[in-house]
Amino acid sequence: MIRRMSRKHLLAGLAAAGVLGVGIAAPTVALADHKSPSPTPSASTSTDQGTDRQQQRADRQAEFAESLAKELGVPTDKVTAALEKLREQRQADRPERPSTGDRQAALKDRLDQAVKDGKLTQEQADAVLKAAEAGVFPGPGGHGPRGGDGRWGR
Repeated sequence: MIRRMSRKHLLAGLAAAGVLGVGIAAPTVALADHKSPSPTPSASTSTDQGTDRQQQRADRQAEFAESLAKELGVPTDKVTAALEKLREQRQADRPERPSTGDRQAALKDRLDQAVKDGKLTQEQADAVLKAAEAGVFPGPGGHGPRGGDGRWGR
């Protein structure tokens, strides 16, 4: 037996779906924006650009908090405080990054093991280590994605 849905029930269902969608999408967008890697400025980048970028990000976050507060019907300061609390919790949960020296020492250990296992020659291992110390490889302090000028992977 097929029942017809009244217009009232249909609108209530759509409204509930909309609220649920915003409730799920808004934090996801906030976290996605926060997770997106910000390129590391290269040595040639002026501090003005960095300050500009930080200001633009702060403006976007404030705009997002305002929109979210308006949509949820709560004060903007409460939304801003909640988002900041979530950022701080995520920051506290994030493991501390090893120092450059620790990363290079770990790389040297892996290269030494590869030489011992016969996978690399000592000359190859030395070349890889030299390249890593020169910042050739991607990563913080290096060139390429998430390092250097940050142009890759956008």
